[in-house]
Amino acid sequence: MKAQRTRSQERILKLLRRLNLALSAQELYVELRSREQAMGLATVYRALEALKLEGVVQARVVAGGESLYSLVQEDKHHLTCLQCGTSIPVDDCPVHELEAQLRASKRFEIYYHTLEFFGVCAPCQLQQQPGA
Repeated sequence: MKAQRTRSQERILKLLRRLNLALSAQELYVELRSREQAMGLATVYRALEALKLEGVVQARVVAGGESLYSLVQEDKHHLTCLQCGTSIPVDDCPVHELEAQLRASKRFEIYYHTLEFFGVCAPCQLQQQPGA
């Protein structure tokens, strides 16, 4: 039996649905305050953690170490530049078959997965070249 969601969790889910963006906990906190639905930053983090454990919110850690939260959706994968922080979506997912195998062989309920490649994007590579 699933635990009943708190009012804070419901407000965060509603905001994530409305914005349809990946946001940091701090950005969610600011958005809630701007909509006169203020809650403490610690409450935002607790609510996000509970929603993650429920399998309805996913977290993606970006190059700077910050987590971005969004509703669980079809898998999204990225190429992330370590220099400028640009994140380029990757449409193909090479791990769906592995996910299905792991579900079956390990009897593990998988809510979502992420795949992130880190490196340097083409514009940053050009800036790194001598004389650029």
